Amino acid sequence: MELHGSKFDAERSLPSIKPLNATQAAYLEALKTGPQVVVLGPAGTGKTWIAATLAADLFRQRRITKIILTRPNVPSGRSLGFFPGSLEEKFGPWAAPVIEAIKDRIGSAAYEIAVKNGDIEMVPFEIMRGRSWKDAFILLDEAQNATPAEMKTFLTRIGEDCTVVINGDISQCDLRETSGLHTVIHLIKSQMLPVPIIEFTLHDIVRSGICEMWVRAFEEVRS
Repeated sequence: MELHGSKFDAERSLPSIKPLNATQAAYLEALKTGPQVVVLGPAGTGKTWIAATLAADLFRQRRITKIILTRPNVPSGRSLGFFPGSLEEKFGPWAAPVIEAIKDRIGSAAYEIAVKNGDIEMVPFEIMRGRSWKDAFILLDEAQNATPAEMKTFLTRIGEDCTVVINGDISQCDLRETSGLHTVIHLIKSQMLPVPIIEFTLHDIVRSGICEMWVRAFEEVRS
């Protein structure tokens, strides 16, 4: 499948996303029926893969015109400005799991053209202020590492006809202050905001038995 300008020359026949457990089914339903969803849980549960794959499908079907990818930079301990290269080259390592899922769905060539055309965009928090988006699928990954102020900045960039996924794992927060994800969850629950919260558990890990074993091992140490 190739993309010229904003048009796909040919369509591939791709299987629909199949949930592997009840939590994934609830997550997919929330994504398809509402504009926003908060998804929580450990690694290996498919949180990021499902969001990225659905975003790619919506883009391929021309139901959205843009995919926005973002995540906080806290795990690196340094600003993206420290690293050489273009914004995509700097941000790529952080967004690699999302990028690979999208490429699998639309093809590498179509992905590269979409990035060049600005239809798929990686937006670090440090350049987000003043931006606004519409008719887009917006994925915030590793949301537990966003501060409350960063979360407010992110959420107030969202315009009309957007699907927004806030994805994170509170137990993996690297901040020394309150997590913005924790703040968002508190606001949703205390003010009864119409935003579904989907929470995966260790029982929902589908990546591999090895992944589940190690996640459980580290959970035991942490507790």
